[in-house]
Parts: sequence; structure tokens; C-alpha cells
Amino acid sequence: MRDNWLGNRVFKFYADILDHCCHAWNTLIDRPWRITSIGLRAWAHEF
Repeated sequence: MRDNWLGNRVFKFYADILDHCCHAWNTLIDRPWRITSIGLRAWAHEF
């Protein structure tokens, strides 16, 4: 999320932080294949 939706931003108000975090979270939830692809990477199975 940091690299795609929350990185390199300056927030003026706390409410702006909440809005952006909620938007980033909802965007991630709408893309379940993103979460699946992270779990399928080789390094995720090394532990």
C-alpha cells in the first residue's frame, strides 16, 4: 500500500490521513489477486 497509494504524501490534517488510508485499504480489498500474488511468491514460503 505504501508504494502504490500512500507513499510520498504530505498530509495537512489528520482527517486527510484517515481518508487516504481508508481509500488505500478499500482499493486493496477490491483487488484480492494482489494479496494472493504476494502469498504465491517464493520468498513467502521460505519460513
